[in-house]
Amino acid sequence: MEQPVLYTVVALALYFVAAKVLDGLERRAGHRFKHRSLIFFALLLGLAITSFALIRYAAVP
Repeated sequence: MEQPVLYTVVALALYFVAAKVLDGLERRAGHRFKHRSLIFFALLLGLAITSFALIRYAAVP
């Protein structure tokens, strides 16, 4: 029962991290990206796959 809560909390944190990273990238570029939602999705997906794999690896006894 703990794992679903952990995954949910991590997913929420990753959402905000991906938003901050995207905002930082846009500030560096000096403009909003044309396909902003796709870039956000790619960032979020990469972070989620990595962090969820680490959680799964850590949870195995």
